[in-house]
Amino acid sequence: MADKKKKNSPPTAQRYQTFAKQREVKRPLLKNCIKAFLIGGFICFIGQIISTIYVYFFNFTEQTAGSPTVATLIFITMFLTGFGVYDRIGQFAGAGSAVPVTGFGNSVISAAIEHRSEGFILGVGGNIFKLAGPVIVYGVFSAFIIALIKTILTQWGGL
Repeated sequence: MADKKKKNSPPTAQRYQTFAKQREVKRPLLKNCIKAFLIGGFICFIGQIISTIYVYFFNFTEQTAGSPTVATLIFITMFLTGFGVYDRIGQFAGAGSAVPVTGFGNSVISAAIEHRSEGFILGVGGNIFKLAGPVIVYGVFSAFIIALIKTILTQWGGL
């Protein structure tokens, strides 16, 4: 498709495309992947430490420690985003900071910070759910469908 588009474009556009391609900065793909892997792994490591703290110091089980761990990670991310620290982590790590649940927390609080000048109700309250709303709705709907399928299978299949 790109070749057809290139052939149909005027000669000046073709020369510009060649010029731009020669001067395009090559991204260090392997280096970026390694940074994303290490930072994402480190975030997950911190999550595991928080989970272990909940299990050993607050009498949670390994199964019940998951929800407060996620909430704590999101709170820490929102705190770091508010002070501009998480943005620097994101610039360094790329997808390594965006893929874990901390990326969700960063996106939510970034929308709130961006629109705070419009007021707390219409600005922060109205825009904080632009990303969070669809994610929450999808999560609840998906959980309902999975629970429905499990219920049907256990009732009919004898699982």
